[in-house]
Amino acid sequence: MPSDHAHTSAPGRAATPTATAPSAPSAPADDRRHRPGSQLSLELLVHGVGGTTPEEMLGDPHTTRVTGDSTAAVFRRKEDKDAEHRPEDYADKSVPEAYCWSNLTSGNGSRALWLILLPFMVVNLAHWTRPAADGRRGAVRLHGLLVRLIALSLTVLLTAAACEVALDLAAWQCAGEARCAEEHSWLAFMAVPGSGSGGWWSQPGRRLALATALPAAGTVLLWWLSHRTWSAYESQPPLKPTVPEDAPGATGRPPLSLPGFWYGKRHVARLRAAHTAAAFLTIAAALAAAAGRYDRKPGGDVTLDVLGRLLAGLIVVGVLCVLYVVCRRGRKEREADDRIDKLAVRALPGASIGVAVLAVVHSAWSRPGWVSGGSLPGDETFGVLALLQGALVVVLGIVGVRLHRSRRVPRTALAGFASAGIAMLACALGGVLSGGISQRVGDWLDGPGSPGSGNGLIGGPPTILTWQASIIPVLLAVVLLLVCWFAFRVWRDARRLTGDVTAGYPGSLPDESRSRKIAGAIARAGLTDEAPWLVATIALVTLSLGGIAQLGSLLTGKVPSEAAQDTPDIVAGFADTVQALGSWLIGLGFLLFLTWGRRAYRDASARRTIGILWDVGTFWPRSAHPFAPPCYAERAVPDLAWRMAMWTHKEPGRRLVISGHSQGSVLAAAAVWQLDPRTRRQIALLTYGSPLERLYGRWFPAYFGPRQLAALHNDLDCWRNLWRLTDPIGGPVRPERADAPEQAPPEQCHGVDRGPLLDPLAYGRTREQPLPEPILAHGDYQADPAFAQERDGLLTRLKSKSARTAGREPHTGVPQQPRSASAGHEPAAEPGQVAGPEPDGEAEPVAELAHSEPGRSSG
Repeated sequence: MPSDHAHTSAPGRAATPTATAPSAPSAPADDRRHRPGSQLSLELLVHGVGGTTPEEMLGDPHTTRVTGDSTAAVFRRKEDKDAEHRPEDYADKSVPEAYCWSNLTSGNGSRALWLILLPFMVVNLAHWTRPAADGRRGAVRLHGLLVRLIALSLTVLLTAAACEVALDLAAWQCAGEARCAEEHSWLAFMAVPGSGSGGWWSQPGRRLALATALPAAGTVLLWWLSHRTWSAYESQPPLKPTVPEDAPGATGRPPLSLPGFWYGKRHVARLRAAHTAAAFLTIAAALAAAAGRYDRKPGGDVTLDVLGRLLAGLIVVGVLCVLYVVCRRGRKEREADDRIDKLAVRALPGASIGVAVLAVVHSAWSRPGWVSGGSLPGDETFGVLALLQGALVVVLGIVGVRLHRSRRVPRTALAGFASAGIAMLACALGGVLSGGISQRVGDWLDGPGSPGSGNGLIGGPPTILTWQASIIPVLLAVVLLLVCWFAFRVWRDARRLTGDVTAGYPGSLPDESRSRKIAGAIARAGLTDEAPWLVATIALVTLSLGGIAQLGSLLTGKVPSEAAQDTPDIVAGFADTVQALGSWLIGLGFLLFLTWGRRAYRDASARRTIGILWDVGTFWPRSAHPFAPPCYAERAVPDLAWRMAMWTHKEPGRRLVISGHSQGSVLAAAAVWQLDPRTRRQIALLTYGSPLERLYGRWFPAYFGPRQLAALHNDLDCWRNLWRLTDPIGGPVRPERADAPEQAPPEQCHGVDRGPLLDPLAYGRTREQPLPEPILAHGDYQADPAFAQERDGLLTRLKSKSARTAGREPHTGVPQQPRSASAGHEPAAEPGQVAGPEPDGEAEPVAELAHSEPGRSSG
């Protein structure tokens, strides 16, 4: 980290700052305030979604990395690199720094693989949309448990889909049908020729055993992605307070200030083991069900039948162990828990792999009379999973409503139903992926026929998947109606706002076209506030149509077109249409999904677009699903917290303005929450285009509700927020007791929100602006003079306060890292760590946390 002491750098690399010159003794406490750089002010810039280069953030093509690595780092302009040694040059300005974190979500080509994790990411969000609650610990735990069970069902669903493709469609149906095997020569070595005798692999059990390589490889890939990102993200050490978690000073704090909130090492490792075991047990169950059905028939081998029953018992025991691990414990946030449950993390996946291997050996054992025909047993698995997911979502909705009614937070999205709605969308995405791959592979193997119609080479996938695919056209029709309604709303609101826009630019020549364009931008931005009802409508329609599909498959046992043959022509025609369209749409969606992933792997710009999705969806830790894309905040928040702590520690005169745009404002707020209260008073926060209240406060009220935002405002020296009516993402913060109108200079910090700012800055052509000004919406807040006014006001306020506290004793307590044994420089800090002056390598904990004011925060 940059400091006020001498530092050296190795040739050809950025300077590695050190906290203390190796040969110089520590300065006495009374002289520390006289050291160079002790009165400096720092402006730490944090970009938003999509990423921004340090050159763009700092407005200079010549930048240098101060600390960090190629994934996330802090940059300065080259001319500011040694600002600590030239404090007189910064007497009337701050030292700008830029924290760039975009590579956490859109770095190398392997990020494209995260597309397959989309359902897992969405279900993980369902955990964090829990309503705020006071004194309802049992209901809160039940809420988390329900989301974890839904997440587990998604792992089983996608594993079952892989088994359906590899075991049922390819190895069982196509390889067992001579005509299908002839059409697909790559299956010839497993095929049963017309004479009835084939090679060693032609026995059904051996074909199934070989086909398990596909779902097993998929499981190993998911485990590898999770473990790889777990090592890089969840294992970043947070700042550690000295106050015990059971002490009075540790109670009543906002959840994001808890030391273990951004440290999910133990929890993710435990869930990863459980989900990996569940996937391998699903594979074992598919094999055991197929072999067991044959062995139990008259004439079956008694020994194999007994072994199969024992194997089924082992699978049941494994399932119970998985459920125990998932249900027993949730996240532990009150402390940074770095212990590992070795029995669960190591023994459970290993035992499940052993059971799967036993199932492979049992299935591959010679059964000369076994002939494949029809579908594999276990097709009802998809129906059972759909029914289970629907029931869990309904119970989750009931729990959410009860929690919301226990403490009603204004503007909470969907009044407690948000978690259920998002969980339902996650299940729908899982159904699209599982059904899409099954339908496409079924169409491909079936030749000229339609899966399930009986006129092709194979029987096709389970009928429930065809029914689920058939509801997609109906769902898309509902979405299209909603889009038309929102388009009408935009048109109507734009007409209504046109006059108000013209009045907002007094002295300008009215231009109806210009006014309507600005009014349209305002109306479109307002659609963000309607998103909860869009999510609720889609989730409710999906749940209803899924129930219809479940009933149709259960009652008829046929695909929709076959089930509707004896109905009136209009019903039969509708069934044929939705089945054909559904099969085509779900296959097209899956192909587009693969194409997008392939393009993202090769093209950095496309990968950055995917990164925008992850910027929003992976801010939260992996609390429900371990295979979700990693939480980048578990790296970014410690980075920012360490940077701010190291800048302000031991220097009472130093002040810092952390400036966050869009998602960067959320990271900034989360990092400030991790600091001790005394350090927070040395920091001012400037946010612009911030979704803190408009999105996070509404969708995540337990973590960013009015009470939490008010506590953050009261803990900081000053907080200012800029917003526009044309911004579809940012908005006012509205913290409790902090919404006074702006009636004073910025340095007096009167209130939090300043806005709405004019956008565009000029209505028409002027002498100063001869060309039309663009509508900036969510971007380029720095172009507004209000930005410079607020930033300068914050710096002026901090400098005046710095002068008043310059003679005070410095406060210590930042965790220190070991120094290098070599003379002259210290090694570069690891991600999430900071070099420090203590030579003994012992970590010194953060300064004692102050007692929270009652009523300011909530858990």
